Amino acid sequence: MKKLGFGFMRLPLLDGNDQTSFDMEQIKGMVDSFLEQGFTYFDTAYMYHNGKSEGAMKEALIKRYPRDSFLVADKLPTMSLNEKEDMERIFNEQLERCGVEYFDYYLLHCLSTNLYEVAERLGAFEFAMQKKKEGKIRRLGFSFHDKAEVLDKILTAHPETEFVQLQINYLDWEDENVQSRLCYEVARKHGKDIIIMEPVKGGTLARVPAKAEKLLKELEPDMSVPSWAIRFAAGLEGVIMVLSGMSNTHQLLDNTGYMSDFKPLSDKEKEAVFNVAEIIKSTVEVPCTSCRYCVEGCPMDIQIPDYFGLLNAEKQGIAHDDYNTVASKGGKASDCIECGQCESHCPQQLEIIKRLKDVAKVFE
Repeated sequence: MKKLGFGFMRLPLLDGNDQTSFDMEQIKGMVDSFLEQGFTYFDTAYMYHNGKSEGAMKEALIKRYPRDSFLVADKLPTMSLNEKEDMERIFNEQLERCGVEYFDYYLLHCLSTNLYEVAERLGAFEFAMQKKKEGKIRRLGFSFHDKAEVLDKILTAHPETEFVQLQINYLDWEDENVQSRLCYEVARKHGKDIIIMEPVKGGTLARVPAKAEKLLKELEPDMSVPSWAIRFAAGLEGVIMVLSGMSNTHQLLDNTGYMSDFKPLSDKEKEAVFNVAEIIKSTVEVPCTSCRYCVEGCPMDIQIPDYFGLLNAEKQGIAHDDYNTVASKGGKASDCIECGQCESHCPQQLEIIKRLKDVAKVFE
């Protein structure tokens, strides 16, 4: 199968303040174009778009095409599990939301040290293997956000895992928190297929500083900036799929254009993207991917990624939304009560509480 996957995570919206106001006609057109060009992999999750992503996939894809013409990946939300009964209830709800009888790929979502303990306590791997025996899961894996040593521990304990989904991009390749390279090497050591998420790091690698863009354009004038990030990820040995959360038709056409006839980066091009990474690190204040996991369950409804976007734009000296515009969507940065739920859910392991204080200091 072609290596580009369509992530139903950052879908086009009619109202940017409402994560469920889907531009369904545009989404349907994107799905049509994606399939017409021979791409087949679609990824969703229970929590995406405030719990409405699976339903959007049902409307735009599953109701409109034969079931054997595409692949569906979904995830068991480990962050929403309290007791064993939750797994059966949520799994059946996901089948209904998506309108399918089985999932081609199914993952335990967002395993980290804490959520792996939840999965083990409730027997999540055993539950998923039972569903596999029942024919409701074709391939079983998990998505992962933690240190490489934790990944090694999980894969050693659960050799039944068929694939892992990792955050890999050239900016995080040597990052001490994300450990893209080290996690990649662990997955390879265990002989697992690899699916890559956040190859463009939530858009960070699509909008690079002018100096970095100039460097890339001098090498390949006709290639878009985000194409470098996706080609870097897709060129790694053992990678079977690279996910992209495409937010409009233009992004989809760009991605499918160069991924239809995929060419890995040359050694010279790899050197260039690592130089770009150093330039970006000097200008990005908060390496947030805007996944919005932190917003789910925030008691003060603070739109954390939007505030971090303001802070990054301020440091880079570029135009950004007014602080009051962001604050109108929910709580102010200074409303944080330091409960810590956001930090426990953050895949990037950011010091969110501390950073919100920085936002308040700069803008309030």
